[in-house]
Amino acid sequence: MIANDWIEQFPGLSRLPAEIKRTLVETAAIVRVAKGSVVFAPGHVPDKLLLLIDGTLRIQQTSESGREIVLYRVEAGQSCVLTNACVFVQEAYAAEGIAETDVTAAAIPHSTFDDLVARSKDFRDFVFAAYTRRIADLFRVVDDVAFGKIDVRLASRLLALAPQDDEIEATHQQLAVELGTAREVISRQLQEFHRRGWIEQSRGHLRIVERQALAKLAEAH
Repeated sequence: MIANDWIEQFPGLSRLPAEIKRTLVETAAIVRVAKGSVVFAPGHVPDKLLLLIDGTLRIQQTSESGREIVLYRVEAGQSCVLTNACVFVQEAYAAEGIAETDVTAAAIPHSTFDDLVARSKDFRDFVFAAYTRRIADLFRVVDDVAFGKIDVRLASRLLALAPQDDEIEATHQQLAVELGTAREVISRQLQEFHRRGWIEQSRGHLRIVERQALAKLAEAH
């Protein structure tokens, strides 16, 4: 792939007029980033819109006290709305983006972004539809952190991290970042899940033993 057909991965872009699609393809730069790399960081003002062709990008924020929380993930076929917003108003990032896997993305120049937002309703619809979906995601994060019970949230996240099999490669600290809480809180709750026979755990690794029990708890969300 990665010649001209990458644009077809994005439903909102694949429906654009041929002229607009041609502009995107001709001005985009295809970038590749290795797993674990920091794609962007707080204080940096972006000059390109990122459209993820392959891989996963984790967006997370660190508080003044040093606590981290995962805000959302960008998957293949999605745009990074934080980058969109910062490009749109030319402001610096307030969070960081980390490549969870090897990532391939189309980077659209700021000038092309401004031009298409101004003259293409379909492109504007694509941009703002992404905003709408992501804002809903962020409200769920806020609601979870502010009001959610940690056992329910942890059960839900474990199931989300192991949708196909029962193996999870994650430390207690990584799970704490996922849920915006302290490592000690996660450790205590995992120990309780282990005591109940729902999971088995070793250093940096978890295995779900009773998926149905975790699912029942997660449904209490």
